[in-house]
Amino acid sequence: MIVCPNCNHQNPDGAVQCEACYTPLPATMSCPNCGTTVQADASFCGQCGYNLRTAASNQPAESVVHSAAAPEAVPVMPELLPLDPLVPPDPLVAPPMALPDTPVALEAPDPMPAASPIPVISQPSANGEAVAVSPPAQSSSTTQLQQQTARLLHLQTSASLELPQSLTVIHIGKPNDRIPPDIDVSGFPDSEIVSRIHADIRLEGDAYYLEDVGSSNGTYINNVPLPMGNRHRLRQGDRIALGKGDKVTFLFQLS
Repeated sequence: MIVCPNCNHQNPDGAVQCEACYTPLPATMSCPNCGTTVQADASFCGQCGYNLRTAASNQPAESVVHSAAAPEAVPVMPELLPLDPLVPPDPLVAPPMALPDTPVALEAPDPMPAASPIPVISQPSANGEAVAVSPPAQSSSTTQLQQQTARLLHLQTSASLELPQSLTVIHIGKPNDRIPPDIDVSGFPDSEIVSRIHADIRLEGDAYYLEDVGSSNGTYINNVPLPMGNRHRLRQGDRIALGKGDKVTFLFQLS
């Protein structure tokens, strides 16, 4: 089976794209030592540890020679007949223009029409006298784009944690000396199953991606484990569990 790196869907061997999200799948091959299906660009077999690079370099060169197709014969083009020389065209001579005997008076352009005055509206005041009031100037309405906000809703306590919009990489974990967390879960119940450096949320364009960075108890997306090194594009309502047992769980929300 080939696991999709985007949605973790298990696809049959030989599939080119994911059956669930249509993401292109990596090319696979069989391990020459144990026969396990591995990626074509892998260096070692994940089942038996066989060195796949050494096996590829030891392949005989005859297989390459026999697989090469015979060169196709190049068709012979017939010789073209020589073309007749081009005859230059006769130059064009414009006839002389006759000047008028009497000068022609040029008409002056019509004057621009004067701008119409702004109408004045008379409005009675408190003492009964008319007061001139100019109509308010029309202001162009501007449309402001609202920035999308993402947050994590903790299901065990209903606490809402808004993701910082100024960061492109958001670290999730507990206080440590190496990478301080941007989202600290040490105050939540059962936080002992969460690693100090557990997972990252990356912002690329308008999309958020979640990846496990080597946690001890793993990261789960919609009850499916997220392998280390793979990342998942977060969508509205995705369920994120930090550690086993679904004890520290968040819902990804967009607004």
